[in-house]
Amino acid sequence: MSLTGYKREDGRWGFRNHVLIMPLHQMLSAAARDVEESATGAVAVSHDWSQVIEKDHERIIHSLAGNATNPNLYATIFLSLGTPIEDEVINRAKSYGKTKLVNLTLSNAKSIDNLTAQAKSEAIQLVEQAKAQLRVAAPISAISLGLECGGSDAYSGITANPALGVASDKLVGQGATSILGETMEILGAEHLLAKRAVTAEVGQQIIDVVARYERSINYEGIDIRGAQPSRGNIEGGLSTLEEKSLGAAKKAGNAPFTGVLEYAIAPSKAGLYFMDTPGHDIEQLSGFGAAGVNITVFTTGRGTPTGSAVMPTIKVATNTQMATAIPDIIDLNSGTIADGTQTLEENGQLIYNLIIDVANGQLTKAELGGHHEFNLSRLYSSSL
Repeated sequence: MSLTGYKREDGRWGFRNHVLIMPLHQMLSAAARDVEESATGAVAVSHDWSQVIEKDHERIIHSLAGNATNPNLYATIFLSLGTPIEDEVINRAKSYGKTKLVNLTLSNAKSIDNLTAQAKSEAIQLVEQAKAQLRVAAPISAISLGLECGGSDAYSGITANPALGVASDKLVGQGATSILGETMEILGAEHLLAKRAVTAEVGQQIIDVVARYERSINYEGIDIRGAQPSRGNIEGGLSTLEEKSLGAAKKAGNAPFTGVLEYAIAPSKAGLYFMDTPGHDIEQLSGFGAAGVNITVFTTGRGTPTGSAVMPTIKVATNTQMATAIPDIIDLNSGTIADGTQTLEENGQLIYNLIIDVANGQLTKAELGGHHEFNLSRLYSSSL
């Protein structure tokens, strides 16, 4: 199958050519959404950051700058108050090599209405420029794939997740990158992933990341094994955290793990990686976006419409009943494996084919529904 995309100046590839409107203070989120509604082709995110200096300061700065420079973006328009802390985000984004960055400040515009009008004008011009850029032939290695699951059920570990693993293995085998996240959801299966590491050091890093997570949870007095699976998981037929983790890990197929990434950090070379992310779906997507992931496959047994502003998100159902009940959010059904009408390999090939089709421009259900959720991940209280 042929693949096309947008070659960026820093060598990465994008499969969308969006103009992102990113507020750098929560009070400017409404203005960003207003710009999106007026400039067809622009996408906006909103968040709750009010520029308070937090222990998670570096995590937040990197998350904002990383998403603002995702390879699926033609340009990013920052809406800011004009403060030094916002300059940190903008300068970090510039250091990542993104050339089309525009910063519009409230201090210069003098009013929200003026700022919004300026942003609309800029967005319309940039969207027209983006439309003029042509796709060119791209190698399969251009793909940086995010592997996610949410609303897991008893079918997740035997249908959609291992089928996604088949597709991931096929991509990684051709030089692409694949990233598995959700530290909580490999707890109990980390030893199996560690055995697949390319070196003993990488294997130990996988063990250490999970141990660090469990220590942090225990410090808060929470028994994660008592809190997981969630109520929805249990209603879907999962019984223990270990059962959930063994199923979640299957999204990564059988390829060796090249490395371990901190949250929102991009890999330095191709391969299969594990990223230390929260289990929260939107925060995981935001971490992937900051790390340069340009397409995500999201398996679900209970159903979720969640999407991303910076990368297309493919939804794969684990069971036919759910896929039939809410077809407006599901792109592909892996329940056919349990139904006996397809093999695991056949369904995995369909997921692979869909990844290529979406990379080539086919819109996902999340995109068609306008779902581009965004959230900043924190480890500490935001009131510090």
